[in-house]
Amino acid sequence: MIFKVFQVRRPRPLMLVAAVTTALLLLSACGQGEGREAPFRLGFLPAERAQEFSTRADALASFLEERMGVPVEVSIPTAYEPLIEALRFGNLDAAFMDAAPAWIAHERAGVEVVLAEIRESGETFYWAEGFTLRDSDVEGLEDLVGKRVAHTSWTGSSGFVMPIGAMISDGLITPAGNDFPDLQRALSETFASYTMAGGYKAAMELLVRGQVDAAFGADDAPERFLSEEDRQRVRPFVRFGRVPSHPIVVSSDLPEARRAAFVQAMVALTEERPDIYRDLYGVVGVTETTTEEHLGDFGRAVRALPGLHQQFLDRR
Repeated sequence: MIFKVFQVRRPRPLMLVAAVTTALLLLSACGQGEGREAPFRLGFLPAERAQEFSTRADALASFLEERMGVPVEVSIPTAYEPLIEALRFGNLDAAFMDAAPAWIAHERAGVEVVLAEIRESGETFYWAEGFTLRDSDVEGLEDLVGKRVAHTSWTGSSGFVMPIGAMISDGLITPAGNDFPDLQRALSETFASYTMAGGYKAAMELLVRGQVDAAFGADDAPERFLSEEDRQRVRPFVRFGRVPSHPIVVSSDLPEARRAAFVQAMVALTEERPDIYRDLYGVVGVTETTTEEHLGDFGRAVRALPGLHQQFLDRR
């Protein structure tokens, strides 16, 4: 699979690297010349516009370098699959992730959650919602049958897992079997079209441009990603439930000393530079947690969604 990666190396500036998944597998060899301590390799959530995101990622990397005393390399993929693979093969040390991909990475690659984002509300969760235009006739999930919908990604927690799980539970989507193709066919039979937009911003933009009838995502997606004018054209029509905030995971083979140094630095960033977290993901910081505490119940729901977990867990 082809994707783009931005690597933060010293000296700067950032470099755009287009490569296949194996490119991440080479990161471990980068920047480890004689006499240099191995860099700490940090992955970020896939971004539709990685170039725009890279400056904000660079600010976090600079703080971590100062606190941890090692070079920091940042990777920003355009999809979760290469991120999970890099963690699986030990070519990333840590990564920000959405809840569903983090659970899949936990089961597939043995990664562990060590931190969770704290949202402006002070909570480590957010609400999954469905959005439509103000003049739309969509009032509930039953109205989506035969409509055009936008999801964030196949593994998007609020953008796919929660809404599709709810529609399956309500009998509005009826997969014929338990395999991923069964789920795909059921979606095609239910909707006029369904689009994996790539993220909150892209999904909301499809909605305001009138290219879809509904879009799914976090409750604060319109506020974060739409202009004031466009926000006035959008309304929520359904709330699905609570979703764990973005977890930060570490590789299973990360040495304990590095793991502790990373966690301490990220907590220090919360106390000293919360503006960096706000610029990155609109949150106020992070707090320590564990995989079971933060993802346990939600992760089991991901496993129960027909074919989705298997599609990503079993693929080699």
